[in-house]
Amino acid sequence: MFSVFLGKCTIFMLKKERYQLLIKYFTENFPVAETELNYSNPYELLVAVILSAQCTDKRINQVTPALFKRFPDPESLALAEFEEVFQYIRSVSYPNNKAKHLIGMAKMLKQDFHSEVPSTIEELQKMPGVGRKTANVIVSVIYNQPAMAVDTHVFRVSHRIGLVAKKATTPLAVEKELIRYIPEELVPVAHHWLILHGRYICVARSPKCNECKLTQLCKFYEKSIPKVPIAKSQYSCCNQLITFRRTGLKIWEF
Repeated sequence: MFSVFLGKCTIFMLKKERYQLLIKYFTENFPVAETELNYSNPYELLVAVILSAQCTDKRINQVTPALFKRFPDPESLALAEFEEVFQYIRSVSYPNNKAKHLIGMAKMLKQDFHSEVPSTIEELQKMPGVGRKTANVIVSVIYNQPAMAVDTHVFRVSHRIGLVAKKATTPLAVEKELIRYIPEELVPVAHHWLILHGRYICVARSPKCNECKLTQLCKFYEKSIPKVPIAKSQYSCCNQLITFRRTGLKIWEF
């Protein structure tokens, strides 16, 4: 539970209510949210997502235009030499491994899937360089399936806001909990809501709480701002002591 000062009493917010408020905010303010990776077909997105592991989308978008021009399809990439692919992606993180993964992925895509990007997580994960997160991105973005890719941003934001339990210490555990509470039809866009919020507002080192519109339902914010205790307040419920925030909390309508 999470307490919110509301009028003359403290309301305890259930996890379900926190999700409802989060979804309400994003659907009203950011109904359209999309990947920031540039691509024009499923093959290009698969390449871009493989390259984006532990690297910024901005950097990947700088690299891929030349890479896609030289290797416009799985057939051309499958025939590529390691050194040539490496030269195109040398500025991204782990270029050695990624060059090998791209060539291996293209060969399998050509041989086993007739150069068509698979639509299932299980088939996608058979290819080199494709883990569960990458597979979830592909089936979500390309095939609009209710898959939640948990990257570092989604993982961080989910824990800070209080969308998942502390014991959800792995990406898979976070994924399962998010899927449990987010309506199936909203999962694809919710993935981007959380990523973009983590990338631009709820950043890792110094979260921009002063710019955030979700502070009223955020556990991290609730624990971070100073408390002012009230001894026997007239604002008590059931004669229990409560606290309020010096900054004040907006009234939410449930």
